[in-house]
Amino acid sequence: MEYSEVAEKYAELEGISGRNEMTRVLAELLEHTPKSELPLLVYMTQGKLRPDYEGVELGLAEKLALRALVSASGLSQEKVYSTYVKLGDLGSAAEELLKNKSQGTLFSEGLTLKRVYDTLLRVARQSGSGSVDAKLRELASLLNDATPLEARFIMRTVTGELRLGVADYTVLDAAATAFLGGKQARGPLERAYNVHPDLGFVVASVASKGAKGIEGVGVEVGVPIRPMLAERLSSADAIVKKMGDKRVTAEYKLDGERLQIHKEGGKVSLFSRRLEVITSHYPDATELVAKHVRARRAILEAEVVAINEDTGEYLPFQELMHRRRKYGIEQAIADYPVALNFFDILLAGSADLTGKPYTFRRKKLVELVEATERTRLVPATTTSDPKEIEQFMEEAIENGCEGLVVKDPGSSYRAGAREFAWIKLKREYRSELTDTIDLVVVGAFHGRGRRAGRYGTYLLATRDEARDVFTSVAKVGTGFSDQDLEKIPKLLKPYESSVKPPGVESNMVPDVWFRPHMVIEIIAAELTLSPIHTAAMGRIRPGAGISLRFPKFTGKVRGDKGPEDATTVEEIVGMYNRQLKKVEAVQ
Repeated sequence: MEYSEVAEKYAELEGISGRNEMTRVLAELLEHTPKSELPLLVYMTQGKLRPDYEGVELGLAEKLALRALVSASGLSQEKVYSTYVKLGDLGSAAEELLKNKSQGTLFSEGLTLKRVYDTLLRVARQSGSGSVDAKLRELASLLNDATPLEARFIMRTVTGELRLGVADYTVLDAAATAFLGGKQARGPLERAYNVHPDLGFVVASVASKGAKGIEGVGVEVGVPIRPMLAERLSSADAIVKKMGDKRVTAEYKLDGERLQIHKEGGKVSLFSRRLEVITSHYPDATELVAKHVRARRAILEAEVVAINEDTGEYLPFQELMHRRRKYGIEQAIADYPVALNFFDILLAGSADLTGKPYTFRRKKLVELVEATERTRLVPATTTSDPKEIEQFMEEAIENGCEGLVVKDPGSSYRAGAREFAWIKLKREYRSELTDTIDLVVVGAFHGRGRRAGRYGTYLLATRDEARDVFTSVAKVGTGFSDQDLEKIPKLLKPYESSVKPPGVESNMVPDVWFRPHMVIEIIAAELTLSPIHTAAMGRIRPGAGISLRFPKFTGKVRGDKGPEDATTVEEIVGMYNRQLKKVEAVQ
């Protein structure tokens, strides 16, 4: 397939805001793509090269992408950079700069989808000595043969800024339209994707074999399942009523990292809630699973928590994040030992347990997990009395937990779903404070006084899923330790941008912009309306967005979450409305 056809459709998609029209255009593109190349097209339309759980990172540093553009355009570095600054987007800059370059020279050849994909995959996998020059050559070779329009999307793809607004479920709708007769037939595709989250594989399967091609897609060791997620309510009484005034099970909500554990004989693989492979961060945890999980073949979920070996007490999340390092793992294991707290099982032997009720799965965990000081089931209690749930939460908090997750005992495991079958209850819900929220760092302001020479405050954004943008919601400058003030700028450095990144909405202009990547946890006194911040602009009152009053950094850099996992605008609006109802009730 010619890449020019793909670029033309991308340009068409870029100008569409309605999901139905977007689905129609994407369905046309899928229909005209050779079946063997469908996975490549799907991954690239997602802005990826492989499914998340394979860990293939595509994003190229801004400076290297600019160097490739200098090489391909034959123009000066100053000209290329000034065009980029003027247009604010590397893709648009590439398109503009290559318009004046003669096309179709003796040595140029048309680009195919496969060539673009294979080249970008080689770029992503280059590492070690000489890798920078190799990446530069590969990318420049594509740009040398690219039309201006093709260059626009190649550059946006390699820098992780494709942003067509095509969500995963839009791709599923388009595949259902193209191969199953209409998006109303998306259900089986969605189920297959939730248990086998490789969108390229799922689309290629339905294209080749129709509905039968995805009927057999099931839970598989080595392929992480999209996790089931919890809704939130503000009190134990509200939770019990929501679940029908019946007996419910409340579990500790631990202050750790959620793991999906895959065991096949002696091999154990660990996946994060983002479906990334993180086995290397917890080699001691894999040993615990191999030794204390009695099933030869299983998929389990657990919270890994840092512990004080002398007392067995849970330690804060930030202590656990010392394990998220590339080097010095052995020392980190010694300094920050962990315990595994199991709370679900999805596969045992050859039996898929996701359709079984929670009570059955919990009993299976008791059978298969040997209880030791380092491997245990998450503490739980079953009751229909809200007061007992409140008391159990006090106990959980006393033991270093965040709160509780309350579960419907009869509920199945709904992969990828966020439902009221699981409901979070955290300490902040019961106080004057709001819940902690996870926000994306998109900018920074230079500090003054003691913070002179460092960043003093950060501009934070929440995710608007419907429009696929990040909208500003607060500036935060409190809660940072001296260590945080030194560490966070270093972590943000690779994502610096000299212009406002595409997909970021803010009326504030910070001293430094950052491409959305880092997620940090914030707590605040309350949510309030703001004429400055753009989150939920106009949703509550014309001309006003929602902002945070007295925001404070909790000390947690959420390395286990990506920007797509940040608190959403819809969640912020829901919190504001619930808070407003409480105030009205008091009055």
